[in-house]
Amino acid sequence: MKKIRTRFAPSPTGFLHIGSLRTVVFCYLLAKSQGGELILRIEDTDQKRQVKGAVESLLKILDWIGIKFDEGPNIGGEFGPYVQMERLEIYQEQIKKLIDKGEAYYCFCSEKRLKDLRQKQIEEKKAPKYDNYCRNLSVAEVNRKIKNGEKFVIRQKMPLAGITKVYDKLRGKIEFNNKDLEDQVLIKSNGVPTYQFASVVDDHLMEISHIIRGEEWIPSFPKNILLYNAFGWQSPKFIHIPLTLSKDGGKLSKRHGDVAVEDYKKKGYLPEALVNFSALLGWHPKNNREIFTLEELKKEFSFAGMGVSSAIFDLEKLRWINSEHIRRKTLAEFHKLATPYYQGISPELDLMEISKILHKRVEVLGDIPDTINFLEKLEDYKTELFENKKMKTDKKIASEVLRKSIPVFKNIKKWNEKNIKEELFNFIEKENLKKGQGLWPIRIALSGQQFTPGGAIEIANILGREEVLKRIKLGVKKN
Repeated sequence: MKKIRTRFAPSPTGFLHIGSLRTVVFCYLLAKSQGGELILRIEDTDQKRQVKGAVESLLKILDWIGIKFDEGPNIGGEFGPYVQMERLEIYQEQIKKLIDKGEAYYCFCSEKRLKDLRQKQIEEKKAPKYDNYCRNLSVAEVNRKIKNGEKFVIRQKMPLAGITKVYDKLRGKIEFNNKDLEDQVLIKSNGVPTYQFASVVDDHLMEISHIIRGEEWIPSFPKNILLYNAFGWQSPKFIHIPLTLSKDGGKLSKRHGDVAVEDYKKKGYLPEALVNFSALLGWHPKNNREIFTLEELKKEFSFAGMGVSSAIFDLEKLRWINSEHIRRKTLAEFHKLATPYYQGISPELDLMEISKILHKRVEVLGDIPDTINFLEKLEDYKTELFENKKMKTDKKIASEVLRKSIPVFKNIKKWNEKNIKEELFNFIEKENLKKGQGLWPIRIALSGQQFTPGGAIEIANILGREEVLKRIKLGVKKN
């Protein structure tokens, strides 16, 4: 069987869209699950939309994600160049073949004529499309116009009647009425190929076997197949993955939150979590398992698990998956990841102890500063926090607990979590309290917050004796 070769072919028009990440993940999994190859190609023929530095940014974020390509810019390979604007001579050679075969033609229609034609069709409530005005110009007339310096584009001769049948591996056979198709532009007036032409030429010459793209490209599917047919080439297999929708069912956009992978990186999401999440947007594992590394995905992935139902981008699901990947890290690995988020924390605090309580609790690394700011500075808080029905505590009980805990904290000989726990539990037992009755008021006094990463004992250990006594005494005053 011919080796599977997939490609990820982004345009350098900005950041990597979260939907594009899903595409490259599926391209990778389809190829690597069957011993195939993944190619990176930069499709930069739309120079107007190109953003300076976008290619470098794209390569950098893909490297961070952890998906390795077999060929591409900065990698090399026998099918290069892998940047389309470096392949212009190739496109000129290929378009000449189509013209010579009578499958393409020169179109000299001015922008004004095309604009007027479109306006007239709209007024007549017709679908706007080119009217094939230049389709049957004689060779002599074409040569005369070119010699006179008239601007032209090159269009493909599309069939004027009948049906074009295409096949998608997820959806099966799809039929299109040829009379609805337009003679598409293949080469623009500046000599640069259109996306449709360049991508077909490149996919053939780079021996791409499978093309994975979003279902929004289905309307252009017959154009692709007819172009392959015009060349006399065998087309790759096409897989159109379903759209990723927001939770309200709309198209994913900035109004629903971040759409760039770089934004999720800045917020402290792990690359393995983003890959894991993306893989589940359109693929269902046999055993309903949800947490995978990239290597595990490569072993588990099968095309049979892919479907055509729209995928829902659920941020809460992503946060949960991210938290699960954080838990998979060793404490040392997590501490290394968390350390950049400890900026501003007093050097007197033990950062490793902070990491210990965050490792099993934090969902996203970017949450860390807000989660631990109480360790650096105790903000004013309401005494109502001391009241908790579940813990069977109120302001009066809290005041007593805090007052009587002061000598307990003072008398702990060696300040560490083990000794703090032992002394506090002895104190709670001596005072005939429930654990919650004793620990809840202390935790509130130490943090000033209803929810904290870690309990009273862990927080006390991090803060140190002097700060603990200071905060406990303040709690007594507030009550």
